[in-house]
Amino acid sequence: MKKKSLLSILCALMVVMLMACSGGGKSTSGEKATDKEVIGGDEKGATELTFWTFAELHLDFFKDAVPRWNELHPDKKIKLVAETFPFDQMHNNLLLALQSGKGAPDIVDIEVGRFPNYLQGEPQFLPMNELVEPEKDNFIQSRLDLYSKDGKYYGMPTHVGATVMYYNKEIMDKAGVDIDSIKTWDDYVEAGKKVVENTDAFMTNVQTGDIMQFQAMIAQQGSDFTDEDGNITLDNEKNVKTLQFLSDMVNKHKIAEVMPGGEPHAEEYYAYMNEGKAASVSMPLWFMGRFTDYMPDLKGKMVIRPMPAWEEGGGRSVGMGGTGTVVTNQTKHPELAKEFLAFAKLSKEGNIKLWTVLGFDPPRWDVWEDPAIREDNKFYQYFGKDIFDTLLSIKDEIPNINVNENYPDAVTEINTNTLNNVLRQNSQTPKEALKQAQETVEANTGN
Repeated sequence: MKKKSLLSILCALMVVMLMACSGGGKSTSGEKATDKEVIGGDEKGATELTFWTFAELHLDFFKDAVPRWNELHPDKKIKLVAETFPFDQMHNNLLLALQSGKGAPDIVDIEVGRFPNYLQGEPQFLPMNELVEPEKDNFIQSRLDLYSKDGKYYGMPTHVGATVMYYNKEIMDKAGVDIDSIKTWDDYVEAGKKVVENTDAFMTNVQTGDIMQFQAMIAQQGSDFTDEDGNITLDNEKNVKTLQFLSDMVNKHKIAEVMPGGEPHAEEYYAYMNEGKAASVSMPLWFMGRFTDYMPDLKGKMVIRPMPAWEEGGGRSVGMGGTGTVVTNQTKHPELAKEFLAFAKLSKEGNIKLWTVLGFDPPRWDVWEDPAIREDNKFYQYFGKDIFDTLLSIKDEIPNINVNENYPDAVTEINTNTLNNVLRQNSQTPKEALKQAQETVEANTGN
């Protein structure tokens, strides 16, 4: 398998950045100017650490972690200078900073789909093995493996990312549908017909600018964009069948429409769902925070259930999305940065906070039944008390996706062309679009 050079990746990223600066680039919905915030800034004698993230919500987690660290470590206090960037800008700036050898932060969040870009050659991160090894038996191992290379653990996981179905029970009840009777995707379609017939809502939406929905549905069937060796598998039979299923929900069964904004993090979509325009959406458990923060009118109406299976007894979830937090090799305080990151992301208390602060399913399985997890919080108040009962019911049905050096190219092609051509433009059949995607990604990767 021929590997792309880091130079070629950097050149491509520079072109993208120049396009964005000239107004010719496509910006992600919800992007805004860089925000900077100092956490723990009132601590005298504190060591300054810099932190970059692409997710504003993640700052809440560190706003909780820094004061706890400073209270427990009065001789090693820190102040965290945190900057939030638009998604593409942050990842592009980080890659250029690491390659140039200057300008990188001490600690940084990296989205799972971009992580392979930073593992090519010699990773510019500090391995965390001495801190991970004593704790790894308590973790979902696959989550640690996502951010590792050659036996070295670099990225500290933020969640399991178990994909579930979010149902608006008010709409489903009005349609006369028992949510718990939906076991398969065929059941889901039949329920959707009742929703459309008896309410003013669609059953769901199809995503044209985000791979999350499509990839979760193919991964349920043991398929993916690549195989475990990185070979491109975009146009296989299961993928074609799944994309046809999504198209049929829109064009044949009439139970879905294209998602406003094209993806589930768009402001247009938040407003749409908040107004009760769709009865359900399939997303990972971490999407709860989007509901509580951006869709307040749905509090008490939404419930969480497993994904429908493709057949009775089939898998009902997939581990999707993710963020690996790393310490870069440009830090001037390597031991302090690593110790703080381990405190925040590896400790039992830190994993409980991933749930209580962010609503993320903790990658440490040993906290899932901890009494602290069951304490009342805004997520239970919004979705009901059975969130972790649902998670525990599917804990052995959560495969990971294949993330490797060819994954970013596959994601870009699916997000940019494939889903849009089939689901929005109707300009290609699923088979045609995926065949084109296969050929494009193979040409780009030399696969």
